[in-house]
Amino acid sequence: MSATKLDVLRRIWVIVGGMATLAAALTVVPWARQIGISLFASAGIAGIAIGLAARPVLSNLLAGLQIAFTQPIRIDDAVVVEGEWGWIEEIGLFYVVIKIWDWRRLVVPLSYFIEKPFQNWTRSSASIIGSVFWHVDYRAPVDAIRSKLEEICRGTDLWDGDVVNLQVVETTSTTMQLRALASARNSPRAWDLRCLIREQMISWLQAEYPEALPRLRAEMDPSPLDVMAPPTASPRHQR
Repeated sequence: MSATKLDVLRRIWVIVGGMATLAAALTVVPWARQIGISLFASAGIAGIAIGLAARPVLSNLLAGLQIAFTQPIRIDDAVVVEGEWGWIEEIGLFYVVIKIWDWRRLVVPLSYFIEKPFQNWTRSSASIIGSVFWHVDYRAPVDAIRSKLEEICRGTDLWDGDVVNLQVVETTSTTMQLRALASARNSPRAWDLRCLIREQMISWLQAEYPEALPRLRAEMDPSPLDVMAPPTASPRHQR
């Protein structure tokens, strides 16, 4: 059983056990028996009021049970929630703390992970494929860029040795878009690998193939007045 499941179950067991112990004490102790009977008698009316007031609490409590057994998230999982990317730092009884990449903390109710979609990048494996995009000129040597991409990946330990690929994924009237794919052992290393590939590829293109960088082309048409104007005679013909 994982640490995440044990932690959630332990918290739930503390609350349920405490409530059961209190109820048993009220029915066993002679002087408190009348209090227990009175509480049970008013449980119907009080239960409705408490149920309405505690609905969010109960919802998160049940969500905690579901998460403990189905485990859509675990401690240290890399997730994207509400557009924020980070790691699961803490799973409480009613909330989850996510450590954002810039060290901020995002606190989310447990029920969120049952009711709404989110991204878990490490659900079954920590390995992840990162992508890098460039817009290049039509004169860019795609085969040479593909070879350079493989050279960059082989030269760093950020790459896990699995996936590396380059494709032309889109074309426009002036450029074509290249997409590089490279895999890493986890999301932080994938981020660093993407930045490394982007930086080294741009430097290499600037040095070896500057004509491959995007550029604007313009064609100067003669002015209509220049086309319509008659040729002027040279000074020799004006004599």
